[in-house]
Amino acid sequence: MNRLYNFCAGPAALPEAVLFKAQNELLDWQQRGLSVMEMSHRSAEFVSIAETAEADLRELMGISEDYAVLFLQGGATQQFSAVPLNLLNGKSRANYVNTGQWSKKAIQEAGRYCDVNVVASSENDHFSSIPAFNSWEVDEEAAYLHYTPNETIGGVEFFWTPEVSMPLVADMSSTILSRPIEVDKFGVIYAGAQKNIGPSGLTIVIVRKDLLGHAESMTPAMLNYQVHADAGSMSNTPPAYGWYMAGLVFQWIKQAGGLTAIAEMNQRKANKLYHFIDTNDFYANPVELASRSSMNVPFTLADDALDKAFLTQSEAAGLLNLKGHRSVGGMRASIYNAVSEDAVDALLAFMADFAQRNG
Repeated sequence: MNRLYNFCAGPAALPEAVLFKAQNELLDWQQRGLSVMEMSHRSAEFVSIAETAEADLRELMGISEDYAVLFLQGGATQQFSAVPLNLLNGKSRANYVNTGQWSKKAIQEAGRYCDVNVVASSENDHFSSIPAFNSWEVDEEAAYLHYTPNETIGGVEFFWTPEVSMPLVADMSSTILSRPIEVDKFGVIYAGAQKNIGPSGLTIVIVRKDLLGHAESMTPAMLNYQVHADAGSMSNTPPAYGWYMAGLVFQWIKQAGGLTAIAEMNQRKANKLYHFIDTNDFYANPVELASRSSMNVPFTLADDALDKAFLTQSEAAGLLNLKGHRSVGGMRASIYNAVSEDAVDALLAFMADFAQRNG
């Protein structure tokens, strides 16, 4: 087996231990004679998988019983609609922070349902920073405030949590489970699975229970948080295999020492990569120091005419998916939980060699 190092922004690397366990159980889950993919989602077997996964996630993140945890479909993008439909609660205005391409998409979609107040934006500096909180123009009468703690494309990350008087909503697709957070500071947390949770097709929504039951009358049932909470995320057939895989990832994180240990590992990886970029004139990172993502590291070469050669040669060296997003260009290394320190070391060795040969 020739496993290469995968730096894709998503769908992203999965822990090898998880893949091996899933492989071992693919045809016959715990000697039940069938695959998880073939189970009824209402069977005792799958209900046990689902309940264990939720319990493990609650333990890892410190999620209290004040919150419902939903395992849904539709991706984080579907939540761009679900959030206003569930949280406006008769109000006509919502606050949004604009720090990158995913923020912009959320703002655009929310604009279909309400008046969006953009409290702050870093678009003028090409999304290379997080606007200082004292510059935000928050509408205190708005229904909620939405932000994106980590922007996958631009590589900017919040290392602090906004303190606001209304429900705080976070798209944590690319930062969830990368470090501990205080869940009780949030009204809603949502995340697509395909970065730190599991395969694509699953979306996790963590919603404070007092926010349930206020959906707009036009809200489709499958976008109504109350409907899913009442049905234990099984109002329709859930993404069962993705749910199972997420559960295996949660167990892997627990065995690795939980989110504190994962955060320490992620910080070591990010520090290595940023230190190398900053001390080598051949490479550069465009993000301000205080806002540099620990998950997604964009970088450019001194001569962009070498970009194609870098990508071709890095792939030949077993380093996959380093091309930057089309809207930004350059390179991007996504170093989520399942990307090992060995993978980062291999990337640094290649980068050093490439710079020496082409500098």
